[in-house]
Amino acid sequence: MTSPVETSTRGGVLHVCINRPEKRNALSMATLDAIAAAFAAAADDDELRLAVLTGEGDKSFAAGGDLKELASVKGEEAAVAMATHAKAALSTVRNFPLPVIAALNGDALGGGAELAMACDMRVAASHARIGFIQGKLGITSAWGGGVDLMCLIGPARALQMMTRMEVLSPADASEMGLYNATADAGTTLEDAVESFIGPMRGQSPHVMRAFKEMALHLRRNDREEMDRLETYNFGLAWAHPDHDRAVDRLLNKTRAS
Repeated sequence: MTSPVETSTRGGVLHVCINRPEKRNALSMATLDAIAAAFAAAADDDELRLAVLTGEGDKSFAAGGDLKELASVKGEEAAVAMATHAKAALSTVRNFPLPVIAALNGDALGGGAELAMACDMRVAASHARIGFIQGKLGITSAWGGGVDLMCLIGPARALQMMTRMEVLSPADASEMGLYNATADAGTTLEDAVESFIGPMRGQSPHVMRAFKEMALHLRRNDREEMDRLETYNFGLAWAHPDHDRAVDRLLNKTRAS
């Protein structure tokens, strides 16, 4: 069986790639666990300077949760358990002791946007969009991404994105502060990432860890209560009939297309 995640280390950089292009790199629990394991295994590598997380293909960085798997999650208690499990996986990325760059090879939507936000910085291909579209399924963010979004761009703009279910172009995402760099048309994502991380390669590993430690201290400030609220409200939304109706509409649309 092909692993849902591939990892390698080159030149002091940990590379982690979600390898489910046929599923638009959907985030099954096994995939989330594999991502967490890859970052946990590399956390104590004193030779590393940073990590790059990307997806296979050019259509999707990560499409969000695996809908086939999530169909078996019934009721508020099961939804909270699922969200807590996934949130722990993303926290392994978020708390990695070195900077993590999301290389958005394609769209980051729903849970995929939450994974992108768990990273410290984002570099996007020229066509890669980002959107918190969980509302289309009658649910909220669940994996810590809503908290990350509000902390990064402020509650007003984050509320705009989530309540309007906006899918931002690279230009709009850059203007809002979500993307740190984007590839120009005709420039590969790999080249854009290399240009962005080039100055970081010259830093000493212990200096990179020190910078990340300061960022983590601020990122964790007052986070526990925000995470609790996000998970609690997600459980309520998941168990609400509106969610079931939204899923039915999506599945019927998929069957008809």
